Amino acid sequence: MEYLSGTVERITYSNEENGFSVVKIKARGYPDLVTAVGNLAAVNVGAVLRLQGEWKQDSKYGRQFSAADYRETVPATIAGLEKYLGSGLIKGIGPVNARRIVRYYREDTLRVIEESADDLIKVEGIGQRRVEMIKKAWQEQKEIKNVMLFLQSSGVSTAYAVKIFKTYGNKSIGVVKENPYRLADDVWGIGFKTADKIARQLGYDSKSYQRCRSGILYVLSELSNQGHCYATRTQLIAEAVKILELEEQYLEETLERMLKERSVIMEGEDAIYLPPFYYSEAGTAQRIHAILEGCLQPLPKDIPPIIRTLQKERGIEYEEVQQEAISAAASSKFMVLTGGPGTGKTTITLAIIRIFQKMNRRVLLAAPTGRAAKRLSETAGAEARTIHRLLEYKPDKGYQKNAENPLECDVLIIDETSMVDILLIYNLLKAVPNEAVVILVGDVDQLPSVGAGNVLKDIIDSGAVKVIQLSKIFRQARGSAIITNAHRINRGEMPGLKGGRGSDFYFLEEDDPSRIAETIRDLCSTRLPAYYRVDPLKDIQVLCPMQRGETGAQNLNLLLQESLNPSKITLRYGGTVYRRGDKVMQIKNNYDKNVFNGDIGVISGINTEDRTLTLRFDENEVEYDATELDEVALAYATTVHKSQGSEYPIVVAPLTMQHYMMLQRNLLYTCVTRAKRIFVLVGTKKAIAIAVSNDKIQKRNTLLAKRLAGIVTVAEDT
Repeated sequence: MEYLSGTVERITYSNEENGFSVVKIKARGYPDLVTAVGNLAAVNVGAVLRLQGEWKQDSKYGRQFSAADYRETVPATIAGLEKYLGSGLIKGIGPVNARRIVRYYREDTLRVIEESADDLIKVEGIGQRRVEMIKKAWQEQKEIKNVMLFLQSSGVSTAYAVKIFKTYGNKSIGVVKENPYRLADDVWGIGFKTADKIARQLGYDSKSYQRCRSGILYVLSELSNQGHCYATRTQLIAEAVKILELEEQYLEETLERMLKERSVIMEGEDAIYLPPFYYSEAGTAQRIHAILEGCLQPLPKDIPPIIRTLQKERGIEYEEVQQEAISAAASSKFMVLTGGPGTGKTTITLAIIRIFQKMNRRVLLAAPTGRAAKRLSETAGAEARTIHRLLEYKPDKGYQKNAENPLECDVLIIDETSMVDILLIYNLLKAVPNEAVVILVGDVDQLPSVGAGNVLKDIIDSGAVKVIQLSKIFRQARGSAIITNAHRINRGEMPGLKGGRGSDFYFLEEDDPSRIAETIRDLCSTRLPAYYRVDPLKDIQVLCPMQRGETGAQNLNLLLQESLNPSKITLRYGGTVYRRGDKVMQIKNNYDKNVFNGDIGVISGINTEDRTLTLRFDENEVEYDATELDEVALAYATTVHKSQGSEYPIVVAPLTMQHYMMLQRNLLYTCVTRAKRIFVLVGTKKAIAIAVSNDKIQKRNTLLAKRLAGIVTVAEDT
């Protein structure tokens, strides 16, 4: 082993998931900055390090010092102290305040912060509020470092220390020692594999009940992330054997004990559920049956005259299938309205709303996302809310609207229902009075929900409720190549790729991934904004089949950020530099902030002193601490899955053989239908042909359709 000592001048890269970092070090005896790589996630700019490792020659980046271990000491110089304190180490001390404090206390700076922080009030610009912030942050960072050192000794990335500390505080080390598998349940971003690595380092028995139990729960959780409500017994045991590397008998014994404890639930002989998914699926079937059996309010003797009145008022003549849909909605207790773009779904939804209003019914409108709710509101000319807001969700208290405090409505209309997962639909239906009418609107051919279940498709397939399927493309929509191509794709036919002047669907053929990325950068930053006179941030959205690769959302985000946002006001967190004005997406529900998975916003402010950002989501402005930024991703480009429920004036999408695993018909169909005005596809005809021909949608493990059809008996205790 060799040693290298020096001061951290710059952090080039830091991966929050695994702690791998690339830093530039000013080391004695070296005229230029030295590149050091390794697990250095806990270090800050200005820190003085003694690294242990070896020199290596990287074929791409040249000579680097690969660190296996490091020790940190306090900076020895005034300049070093200033850089150290101003690096973001302590919330409340940014570069400006670091300079003031160090110039006032010089070599005594760290002693004052440690022993008599109240004296910092003497420094110009440091008020009492900031003193308290600095005291708290200094104490926290010391304790976090203890957690980091403990994790390092257990062979685990220090990048998780902040998350663990925020969850358990001063009890962090004790909790981890007592039962490291708790981390997988309690700390977002830490899964079973990380918890297992810690446990193994701490000497936990590989056959222990805690480990086997945690492994089984992990498999079920991973399957739910893939959309499954349950695992078959064979599937569950086989996956757990792979992950835990144990014989089946230990898993079978653990599973039997878990079934007795009701930490998992079995339906029939073969379906193993996590309790929330079991109760949600069984409960959803119960609630739909209860609503179907509820009393229907008396209807006017004749619906057609009301429809004729509505036609006169709106200057529209509804076709026969549209009149059937409107009449069915007015006379059904539970109905599904489904169809693709251009089939009049929005027109009929608006007519249904007006019909019920004319019948003096109280109508509530909702959608899964803020964008979808806003679009519904604009279309209907009435308030539409997200389902979470409709149910008055409050952190730590749950949904305020529920069976005991139901929604006050006669009619509930939910748009974009294909996005709704089993947990959300159950909580929604619990709050619906049995006497109410429920109408679900959505396109069943789109990608299913990100969460578990296939709610809209299962309800349609069950045959238990009235379904109106719209298929005819109306004349005014036939002129749109976006709409006609979407339907061609849905039928398994190649879309028309000629484009031409006046078209709204364009295909640019290119097979080299790096050239595709540069073409997309040029389209978004120059060609499209100039030709269509649009704002590239507000009006253009890049949609990708996947996150990784040259034509994935992660790489395109970096290219587009560089081209579209020149702001110098920045804050680095992990491997990402966030700039004021950046377009971002929330990737995790945060009920405290009233911001939800898929919401798109803009960074409206950055405070480098406090290490905080202000994000604006429509009318909602929210403050984020830097450590919360793993809940946020740049959104110049995003995945097709994350775009569900949204529409954008212009969509640009790469589609190449790099995306082979994701080339599916419903993904391409969903991608095309997100564009309102212009759709530009960049890639290869071969990739398009594979996507169009691949209609093998991964089957999700759900029993909702069978429960609704009465094939599976609904449990009594839901």
